[in-house]
Amino acid sequence: MWNNIVNEMSSPTILSWEVLGIRLLGAVVLCGAIGFERERRDRPAGLRTHMLVGLASCVYSIVMLELLARSTQYPDHVRADPIRIIEGITSGVAFLAAGMIVFTGEKVKGLTTGASMWLAAAVGLCIGLGMWPMAVATAVLCLVIMRGLKAIERRAFHKDLDD
Repeated sequence: MWNNIVNEMSSPTILSWEVLGIRLLGAVVLCGAIGFERERRDRPAGLRTHMLVGLASCVYSIVMLELLARSTQYPDHVRADPIRIIEGITSGVAFLAAGMIVFTGEKVKGLTTGASMWLAAAVGLCIGLGMWPMAVATAVLCLVIMRGLKAIERRAFHKDLDD
């Protein structure tokens, strides 16, 4: 019995435990930076939400890689389409992000937070697939857009921006 449990817990993966760990941690850190900006502005979806969205996206993409690697063991019985995982992640997070958008009178609130959640999913997906430069560049650009452009918008359009 214990042999079965040990074998189950130590089954080989295509990625080493070190790579798995660094990818999961990377998703949490980069998406946490995006969430920290939302938290700092006292938005409902902040640090923890963005970290969880990025972590989940990372895990799903790693599972996709694992499934693709294992599908070669059963060429006649398994058809793998990695795009379906990406579609599932994007539509699932889009559903969550849409819940952040609130219409009150003539004002719309939560668009930036919803968009940042969707972007956190993309960052997590990139990291899960090992696309570190894309993930880092995306997170940095996201922070520049959310932090830097707000001041420029205020000056250029002379308005008070809530998000």
